[in-house]
Amino acid sequence: MDFAHSPRALELRQRLDAFLQRYLLPHNAAWHRSVQDGVYPPPFLEDLKALAREEGLWNLFLPGLRDGEPGTRLSNLEYAPLAESMGRLPWAAEVFNCSAPDTGNIELLHRFASDAQRSQWLEPLLDGRIRSAFAMSEPDVASSDPTNLQTTVRREGDALVLSGRKWFITGAAHPRCRLLIVMCRNAGEESGGVHRQHSMVLVPLDAPGVQVLRNIAVLHHHAPEGHCEILLQGVRVPAHHLLGGWGDGFAMAQARLGPGRVHHCMRTIGQCELALALAAERALERQTFGRYLADHANVQDWLAESRIEIDQARLLVLQTAWLLDQGDAVDVARTRAQVAAIKVVAARLQTRVVDRAMQVFGAMGLSPDTPLAQFWSWGRALHLMDGPDEVHLRSVARHELAQARARMGESSAWFTTPEQLQAPPRLR
Repeated sequence: MDFAHSPRALELRQRLDAFLQRYLLPHNAAWHRSVQDGVYPPPFLEDLKALAREEGLWNLFLPGLRDGEPGTRLSNLEYAPLAESMGRLPWAAEVFNCSAPDTGNIELLHRFASDAQRSQWLEPLLDGRIRSAFAMSEPDVASSDPTNLQTTVRREGDALVLSGRKWFITGAAHPRCRLLIVMCRNAGEESGGVHRQHSMVLVPLDAPGVQVLRNIAVLHHHAPEGHCEILLQGVRVPAHHLLGGWGDGFAMAQARLGPGRVHHCMRTIGQCELALALAAERALERQTFGRYLADHANVQDWLAESRIEIDQARLLVLQTAWLLDQGDAVDVARTRAQVAAIKVVAARLQTRVVDRAMQVFGAMGLSPDTPLAQFWSWGRALHLMDGPDEVHLRSVARHELAQARARMGESSAWFTTPEQLQAPPRLR
């Protein structure tokens, strides 16, 4: 496997980096002022989106992009460096129509939507005219085990009726959010196994019975797009709003995870690269006790450890992107285990690297004057988002144990027994 970026990916990354430098960074302060003033999205965002689309920097994340659909078809491996660049500026992804959770939702609709669903929801999302949210986690159960979910969907004639409560639903407070993809338990059904008892339903955000109760702060940070608590009280939608098949919800949720994890992890790596660059420059200009910070051995260790960890994480994520691009040509179980692994690695990486950078900056690192405090908060949230680290470690361990069971006894060939020492084998 070759992780060198393709000429196409390099050319697109150069163009995207130039776009960031020329258009987005000059608007960064204005973006924050606008959000502080309660004007979100900022009025200039649509102009930036239109410009990005004109320059061919649009819908870059979707390997299955069809002819005639807006955007540039890239593999997961080709998109990875672009996601890393976008990650340095947290609001940048929306400019290129590459924001989570839209990317995962677009992937779901691309794979499973009917023609009518594509027309109503997928096409506006691909055009960037609307935003969406994925409603899975719940406040009253451990949502890392989806079999716990309590939100139900039942069939009533030609309608589907949903009841339940969801929370930390990213994107639901965005003024352009129009669609919730809701993960539900099929009411009154216990047959078919625990992984066949869930379905996904397309719910308009303005449907009667949908209440966005609050935008929940994450470590006292309120995201303007929202991490919302949502109440679903007898929400009734037409039966054709079922996404995929009845009982296919769990399998579709698994299909959604892989590419999205690569996107998240590469954005994390982009933020860590920026944090390391800021820390190194700070160390060269700041003095304590008559010496530059860069001359202190412990600061040198921090910088070196951050560089090593970033590069290690990037290689693992790129390998995972490559595995996803191979499809059924590689061991699916291995790919799933590696998707779980990169989530743990990225969360640990971000909290470690950004924490070191904050320490180098001192009190300034805790302030909004640098992006470090926001990066650290997001990194801490990553330890829980899409399931806590412990769940993903369990997935990796289960794969390792399954491999051990399959080869049981082979490792004993590496033992050296007393009998072998007494009678070594002859070469001839």
